[in-house]
Amino acid sequence: SDVDRAKRFYSEQAGFAVDLDTQIGDGMRLVQLTPPGSGCSIHLSAGILNMPPGVLEGLVLVVSDIEAARAELVERGVEVGQVVHRTDGAWVEGRGGRWNSFVFFSDPDGNGWVLQERPAGE
Repeated sequence: SDVDRAKRFYSEQAGFAVDLDTQIGDGMRLVQLTPPGSGCSIHLSAGILNMPPGVLEGLVLVVSDIEAARAELVERGVEVGQVVHRTDGAWVEGRGGRWNSFVFFSDPDGNGWVLQERPAGE
C-alpha cells in the first residue's frame, strides 16, 4: 500500500539488498529487493499490478540457523514469532527435526513470511 514504507521494512528491518528503485512510467514505480544470500528477489510496485496489498501468504526464506535469523530480525525491530515446529498435527514451540523449524512474521501490509531452517549440509 505504501512502497516507501515497504522498502524501508524490507531493506532496513528485514535486511534485504535494494537492487533497483526506478520510475518506469507515469505513476509506475518498481523496487526490487533480494534477501541476503538469495538468488531470488521480490519486487514492490505502484501503478503496475492490480493485486491488493497484504494477500500473499507462505513466502518462505530458507536459513541455515533459525535462531540466529530470528535474533537478527528481532534486533532490527521486526515482530516475529517464536521458533516452532509441527508435531502430531500441532504447532509446538522450539526447534524440530529436519526441515521442521519455523519462524513466522508479516510485513507492514500483512503479507505472511516463513523462515524455515535447512538441515546442515543440505
